[in-house]
Amino acid sequence: MVDRTLTPEFRQVEQIQLIKAEPYVLANNVKLYVVNGGDQELIRIELVFKNVNWTSAKPLQAYTVNSMLTEGTSKLSSQQIAEKIDYYGAFLQMDYNYDYSTVTLFTLTKHLEATLPVIKAIITDSVFAETELETFKTNQKQKLLVSLEKNDYLGRRLFNNVLFGDTIYGYKTESFDYNRLDRSQLLEYFHSAYQPSNCTIIASGKVTESSVKLIDAFFGQDWEKGTDAVPNLFSFASDKGTEHYVERADALQSAIRLGKLTVNRAHEDFPGLQVLNTVLGGYFSSRLMANIREDKGYTYGIGSAIVSLQNAGYFVIGSEVGADVCTAAINEIEKEIKTLQTELIPQEELQLVRNYMMGSLLGSLENALSHADKFKNILFSGLTYEYYNQYINIVKNISAEHLQQLAIKYLDFNDLEKVIIGKR
Repeated sequence: MVDRTLTPEFRQVEQIQLIKAEPYVLANNVKLYVVNGGDQELIRIELVFKNVNWTSAKPLQAYTVNSMLTEGTSKLSSQQIAEKIDYYGAFLQMDYNYDYSTVTLFTLTKHLEATLPVIKAIITDSVFAETELETFKTNQKQKLLVSLEKNDYLGRRLFNNVLFGDTIYGYKTESFDYNRLDRSQLLEYFHSAYQPSNCTIIASGKVTESSVKLIDAFFGQDWEKGTDAVPNLFSFASDKGTEHYVERADALQSAIRLGKLTVNRAHEDFPGLQVLNTVLGGYFSSRLMANIREDKGYTYGIGSAIVSLQNAGYFVIGSEVGADVCTAAINEIEKEIKTLQTELIPQEELQLVRNYMMGSLLGSLENALSHADKFKNILFSGLTYEYYNQYINIVKNISAEHLQQLAIKYLDFNDLEKVIIGKR
């Protein structure tokens, strides 16, 4: 029996084995990647579509189409779609981010043949009925009104706009944008984005050879090419940091967003920046948490992140602090950043961060589905599995001196855009 009075032996994470995706090409040239693993008879099918044709004249096309895919086809109502999926104990999920829109099916492997026709129907035959669209618009405008009362939402919204302007990454949605939506816009986008030439399929879990044949039968055959699409390509230039202050006289808390454009996952400095960011604000024992939450008591939580997008990357620090200590909190953030630029990170602290990051990576690989998530990170960044070998090597070996140089290069406090919503 295990002696629970003894502390478990500590071991370093030396190596991480990833289940590598096996590539296929369907009959119509759609790329399929299979991450096969696990004993449970569960399979996840993800159809990933690049967001395309973005214009500020029609900013909500991609989001609305993805949101309304389950609202009915020419043969199935939204209720019938839900009932068919529920009958087999399956689950259907729509996901939208700035770069991609995804249709995901979770189902038992034995029910794949019964559930795939529903997915095929919604990506080829959705009708976007006027009644459903009006309901969607009403609901979304109400959600927006509620969100616009929250300092945190306003801070994120303004911060994104400051960094990315009126692009898909930074556009500030207003109520009238929903009023501009009509069914013809949705059908236009649907036929240009949801087509085989714009689709990548990722199957993970218990994926058998018969599963691959079923996927090919439904998505490799009889799926007509849509209209031409224009890729979303943006370029951005960094500016000197500016303060963007929106006063809200009755605010008890102020939302803070500080950050700047940096590099994305495809850049060689990205793994090192992740280590640096973890030290600063990337986990619960980070310097920002220790100082601003634990020592000063200015906030319940503060954190930082390095975010990778298809056309950009950015660094951000976010928190909500008491309105009366807003300036003091920003001063402490500046102090912590300057300390990273002027003092080497102690080896004991750096080793703690290494262990945390390696443990987090290992802990995030619970099953074939999470291995597929790691694969998506590199696939849509134009990278190979060598990225993870490099990442692990950098996390385990990067020096305090190198991290200091990264802090000097990328984290100049004067270059950070400073968004404050509430009171100074």
